[in-house]
Amino acid sequence: MTEPAEQIAALPLRYSSKGELQVLMVTSRETGRWVMPKGWTMDGKKPWAAAEIEALEEAGAKGRISRQSIGSYHYDKVMDDGSVVHCRVRVYPMIVQKLKRDWKERKERKRRWFSAKSAAKSVHEPELAELLRRIDRKPKKEPALRDLLKAA
Repeated sequence: MTEPAEQIAALPLRYSSKGELQVLMVTSRETGRWVMPKGWTMDGKKPWAAAEIEALEEAGAKGRISRQSIGSYHYDKVMDDGSVVHCRVRVYPMIVQKLKRDWKERKERKRRWFSAKSAAKSVHEPELAELLRRIDRKPKKEPALRDLLKAA
């Protein structure tokens, strides 16, 4: 079996006015499913910096991103020609400080805040759902999140 193709994703987070940890999800362009802002790694960019660019382009989210991945998940990406590429997506948590009203892919996607628990129920990838359930249960136990959440 070949190695999976590498992708990166931002996990945009905030605390609601009630103190609940929330996840910003966007719809995929092809299927309209709820996903995290993600894409291919970028030449000359650190993985977390590429994830930060994806969050801005796909969700209009700006903020502080962790340089440490919170985990990864796998999925099969259907390419334009119909072929399927098995991908591993490394996930970088990000505290959202600003949501832009006008962003690059605003006409192609919807965005919405979810509780981590309902985000886990909304995604199709089992490993991603487990990662979201984990941060719902104990967000401060996640090393990649601990420092970000302290400063939020």
